This record gives sequence, structure tokens and C-alpha cells, in this order.
Amino acid sequence: MKHEDHDDQEREFFARLEKELSVGKPGSEQRSAPIETPTESADSHTTERVEHVDPGDPDATVMVDRPGGPSGPGLMDRVRGAKRRAVVPAWAMSRTEFTSASKGVAAYAWHVTAYHAIRTPWYSLRLVLQAPRGVSRFVGGSLRWMADAEGGPLRQSAATNDDIDDYLKLCRQRDRRVRWRTVVAVLASIVGPTTALTLYVLAPAWLLALACTAATLAMGWLGQAADAPVINRAVEIPKATKLTSDIVLRALGSISIPAINQAQSKGDPGFTFTAPITRDGPGWLAVGDLPYGVTVTDVADRRDKLASGLRRPLGCVWPEAVPDEHTGRLRLWVGDQDMPQAEQVPWPLAKSGSTDLFKPVVWGTDQRGRWVGVTLMFIAGVIGAIPRMGKTFLLRLLLLIAALDTRAELHTYDLKGTGDLDSVGDRVAYRHRAGEEDADIEYAIADLRELRGELRRRAKVIRSLPRDICPESKVTTELASKRSLGLHPIVVGVDECQVWFEHPKYGGEFKDICTDLVKRGPATGIVLLLATQRPDKDSIPTAISANASARWCLKVMGQIENDMVLGTGAYKRGVRASMFAWGDKGISYFLGEGADARIVRSAFIDAVQADRIALRARALRERAGTLAGHALGEQPASNAAASYDLLADLCAAIPSDKPKLWNEAVVPRLAELRPDVYGEWTPEQLTSALKPYGIRTAQVWGTTEDGKGANRRGIKRADILSAITKRDGKAEAA
Repeated sequence: MKHEDHDDQEREFFARLEKELSVGKPGSEQRSAPIETPTESADSHTTERVEHVDPGDPDATVMVDRPGGPSGPGLMDRVRGAKRRAVVPAWAMSRTEFTSASKGVAAYAWHVTAYHAIRTPWYSLRLVLQAPRGVSRFVGGSLRWMADAEGGPLRQSAATNDDIDDYLKLCRQRDRRVRWRTVVAVLASIVGPTTALTLYVLAPAWLLALACTAATLAMGWLGQAADAPVINRAVEIPKATKLTSDIVLRALGSISIPAINQAQSKGDPGFTFTAPITRDGPGWLAVGDLPYGVTVTDVADRRDKLASGLRRPLGCVWPEAVPDEHTGRLRLWVGDQDMPQAEQVPWPLAKSGSTDLFKPVVWGTDQRGRWVGVTLMFIAGVIGAIPRMGKTFLLRLLLLIAALDTRAELHTYDLKGTGDLDSVGDRVAYRHRAGEEDADIEYAIADLRELRGELRRRAKVIRSLPRDICPESKVTTELASKRSLGLHPIVVGVDECQVWFEHPKYGGEFKDICTDLVKRGPATGIVLLLATQRPDKDSIPTAISANASARWCLKVMGQIENDMVLGTGAYKRGVRASMFAWGDKGISYFLGEGADARIVRSAFIDAVQADRIALRARALRERAGTLAGHALGEQPASNAAASYDLLADLCAAIPSDKPKLWNEAVVPRLAELRPDVYGEWTPEQLTSALKPYGIRTAQVWGTTEDGKGANRRGIKRADILSAITKRDGKAEAA
């Protein structure tokens, strides 16, 4: 029995071994987990993976990676999906950049010419003084050449080493050289003096003077010292190291990313270049794929280490993601100069010109020095940054752009109170205020209520226009130019907007009106620009930031602030304004104009320049007859509406015998009490206005006009009285 059991075990063992060896052959079987066996396809080494396909038949297998199959997209697929590089460089296609480059070359040529022209007399005097030394060097050099003095060390070395063959060869070579050089020297000694004598006798005086001058200057040039050249450079051109693949790989290996370091330790470069390193503007551009699992954000987070690895200033190194590509595709641009310190081309509108807000207007330059434009119409904008990074300067620049369009009506609010926007506000703005006192806040809320009414009026006007005149149901540049329609652009600029939204009394109303302006304003020609140094959900309500189509984010400290300005997920995509250094003032991530986020340095316009531009804008408006409001010293007709007390008005509107009342019944009573304030209010607006006071609307039982009972949104008079008591501290109010 034991012998039979042993035979059965052997047969089972050999059967299993035979099956394992026959995997991959027709009719083969497999009992264990899927395994891989190497096979060769027509064009590459591939791997066949076999897996179970029928749960009922564990021995059935299928080849997942089949040899001989297609190795990738076909030719036509690759052609259609290929990314074509521009035939003509971007700077040559842009008239502005071409003009700027031409002016730069002309200015360079003029400077060099003027620099050397003014020093020509000194150059001539030095060359004349050095001419005797030059003659001595010329004669001595000629004699040494004729005697083949340069071969002397070689002959001496051969003689010292007793190398007779080499010595004899060198001597024969010297003899040949001396013979023909002597002939040349004799001929030159005959032809030279003869020519000089002929010129002296026959040549006119001017030619003789010219020849003597040229010979003297040539001898002077030959006699100059190596460490003291006569002519120096007129321009010191900065020398930046050429970016090479070795430098890029060395830098990436120095930023402590494990996947890159592991790949390089095994002999792999750790970075695959997808295009040659090219010259791109005033810098170098390298594009390639990072190792699997490494993203551009990993590199951007180590920008300071990357700059150290490249041995370049931090402001020269800009790692970016490539739009519409996988997150491991890195675009590394290395500039010749530090971006914050590089000389920026003057803003084209600084001295002349006007704008059309319906067309792109340049406001800053990218890393390559190319101008970037923004179309202020049909947008709402958010600007966020920590203090002292250029946020207010950027807002003022955008307002100056709006001021140079004579049709635009500006409403400017400097809630910081330092007067940074006074240059624009006092000269061209329709409404302007600086400060956060109660009077300033009431002035602003009254203005926003007027703007909300203007928004509704414009919506009705646009709806009433024929389709052929207003085909897209929004304001166009032609409609804005027709004064009778009153659809001119309105631009509202607010610095430190968090003061509005966090106000204990009007914060809710500010939020509601600004949300309405952000959502519906762009189509009606109203633009809202909000700037804050504390970008969070309280400073910029989510309903506003989510609908802002233009965003500027200068340096911020973390992910939350970054995403509040640039949108949710921006930080994970590698768009990180937190990577900016303290010296990167005026540099921001700009998201707008239908493009992915770009790094842009805004044009630097200081207070003095802003005053000049604003005065020019005022002159344009005076000629066009569009100057009005605060710029002319006019004040709002009445601020009585701003001094209303909502809680007191509710107490007056809700009778004491009505403990509860629907919102839809309260709003008409308020409108009857103050038509100029509550005339356009809706039940939903009343609900929002009560939130800052801690009053929540709830379902209230009431009776409809037909006598039927119903539950609808309403308020309780007791809640109003409690809010007044809490606010004023007067128990007798109840």
C-alpha cells in the first residue's frame, strides 16, 4: 500500500510539473495564480499575461497582452494628435513685441555709437602714444618670424633628449622656412618703401594723410597692453549660463525627490526630455516628463532647491505644469535675469492713449517679457495677497485702465483709508470714498443699492432691445456708446473688501448685493473688482469667489488662501502662489482671458505716475462730456436711505397684534414705509438682510386671500424685539 501511495504521488507531481512547463502552448492548462511568460512580438519584447476567464473552469486561460498586436496609435492618429510648433516665433507675430524688440536694437546701436564717438579723440591720442611700441613689436615679431623662432623650443627639446632624427627633421624644416620667409621679407622691404615713396611723391595730400593716420593707428593698436585695451565695451551684457540637459538633470537630482534620485542611482536620467532645450525669450525652456508618480507640484514645492541646483537666482527659475497634459509633464523656464529685478518695458498707456474695455488691454508681462492683456468687460475679478505684495497697486492699475475709457463710470472704495485710490477716485470716479467709518459704510451701502436698481433697469433695457441689435442679450461696445440707452460700463473697485462683508450691521446686505453684481452684472456692463489681504470665506464669500471669472493671486501663505482666490483644486494642479518669494512684489498668478493660470508681473505705476494718468483720463472725459459725480464735487442726492434701521422699520411694519407674519406680507409694508429703500426688495432679500442680526425665518402658519390656511416663510415679532434688545441693551424695548 505504501508503494502504491508513493507511485500515485510521483505521478501527480510529474503531471503538475508538465502542466506548468506547457503554459502558453495551445491547449495548455494552468492551476495556479496568473503568471507572466516572456514572448517576442514583431517589434518589441512584450509579456503575455494569462488569467482565468471562466470561474467554473479554473484551468481555462486567456492571453491579455497578445504578441503581434498594435503597439500604439496608428499613423493618422499620431498625425491628427500631433502638437505643431509655431512656424513664426511669437514675438515676430506680435506687433507690440516686434516694435519693442526693434526699439531695443535701435537704442542699443545708438548707445554704442554715441559712447564710442564721444571717446574717439581719446582713443586716437592713446593709439598715437602707443605707436612707437607697436613699431618695435612689429619689427621684432617680423624678425622672429623670419628666423623661425617659434620652432626653437622644439629643436632645443630634441637636442636635450638626444633625439637625433627629430632634431635633423626640425632643422631641415627650419631651413626651408627661413629660405622662403627671407625671400618674402626681402621683397617686402623693397615693395614697402617703394610704395611709401611713390605715395609721398604722387599721392594727394588727403590720401597721404589718411595712409599715415591708418599706419599710426595700426601701430598704436599693436602696441596696446593686454590688460589695458584702448577701446572698452559700451554695454556690459549679462552672461547667463546656457541651460543644458546635464544641468537640468543635476538640478532635479538635488531637490530630494526619492523617485528621481532612485532612477538616477540606477543609471536612468530621472527626467525624459520631450523637446530640445530652446531659447525662449530672455531665457531657456526645457520640457519633459518626470518619473512615474512625480508631479510638477512636487518640483514647484522645491523651487528654492531647484534654483540652487541650477545655480540661478530664485526669480529666474519658474517650473510650471503644461496645460492639457498629464501632471508629470514639466515645463521649466530659466531666465537670464531675476524677474523682479529685470528692467520692465514701460507700460504703453503710461504717457498716451486710451482704452476700450471691451477689448484686451495690456497690464503686465510674463516671465519672457511679453505683454499680457485683460478684457475688463463681462467679468468679475478677485485680487488676493498678503500685505505689501502689490495688491493695491494692481487694483489701481486696473482702475486706471477703466478710467482711460471715457464711457466707463467708476465707483472706487479704499477701505484701508490710506488714500491709495485717491488719484483715480478724486479725478474721474462717479463715487469715491476712503475709510471705514460709519459715514463711509453708509455712503457705500447707499451706492450699492443704487447699483442694484441700475442692474435691474439695465436687464429690462437689454430684454426690450431687438435681437438684431442685441443678439447675445448682453452689453456690447456699440450699445455702451449710445448714451440714450444708459448701458455704459460701470466698474466698481474695492480695496480691503473684507471690511464690507464683516460689517456687523450691513455685512449681509453687502454680501447679497455684491453676489448679485458678480452673477448678473457682467452681462449688463457692471464689473466688480474686489481686493483683500486676507483671502478666506469671510473676506470673500464663496458665492462671490466661485463666480469671479478673473483672478489675481499674489503671494499667499497656504493652500486655503491660494484656492480661495484661484479656485478649488488650483493648489493640487501646481498653481501655487505660495511659492512666490518676499521679493516677488507685483508678481501674481493670473487666471482669466480663457487661458490657464499664468505668472505675470504687473506694470509698476507709482502714485506720481497714477496722478498723471488720472489727469489725462480726466481731460479725455472733459472733452467727451462724461465727467460726473464725485469727480465734479457732486454728492448723492440724499443719504437718508442709508440711515434707515431695518429692525425699527420691521417693528413699525408688523403690528403688535400680529406675532407672526409672512415675508411676502412684510415686504409690501416695508416698501410702503420707505419706498426709496424697500421698493425693490423681495422676500428672499429680506431673509438675507436679517441674517446679520441672528434672526432666522421659519415656516409660519397663516391664512391666504381665499381663506385657506398655509405654511410659508415668515418672521416673528418677538425675534425682532429680542434682536433690538440685544443690540441696544434696552430691556424696555420689549
